[in-house]
Parts: sequence; C-alpha cells; structure tokens
Amino acid sequence: MQYRLKYDPAAEAVHEAMPPAPSEALTLAFAAACEDPIGATLPYGEDDGVIRTVLTDQAFAVLLIGGTLKTVTVLQISYLD
Repeated sequence: MQYRLKYDPAAEAVHEAMPPAPSEALTLAFAAACEDPIGATLPYGEDDGVIRTVLTDQAFAVLLIGGTLKTVTVLQISYLD
C-alpha cells in the first residue's frame, strides 16, 4: 500500500527553495519512500522503524513513518548548494 507524503511547513519551504537538480533527486527519493518506507530509507540513530532518513548526493532528509495512517512526514531537509 502506498503511503501519503506530508511536510512540516519549514521542511516544505526548504524543499521549494532548493535548486532544481537536488530538489528532483529528493522528490524521487520521497516517492520511493512512499512506496517502501523501510526499504527506501535508512535508520536515524536506533532503528525503530519510525524515524528514518533519506540521502541523495546533495540532500539529507529526516522522515517520520506513520504506519497506522500510512504517512511519510518530512520533518527536516538539509542540502548542499
């Protein structure tokens, strides 16, 4: 079952401000996370299956996986210019 992507407002603002190439790579990583939240992401610290990360060549994002509501919430995004 596909998960639904949600954003923290601050994370969404960062994603919208990113240059096109890193933004597209991150968007594709988020799409993969919505298809397979555990397989397409990495643990953030201890692997609890809830707080996960996505890495691309120029960006890093922290995600909250909501199994009950089938959501992937983007909590934070950092990227290299």
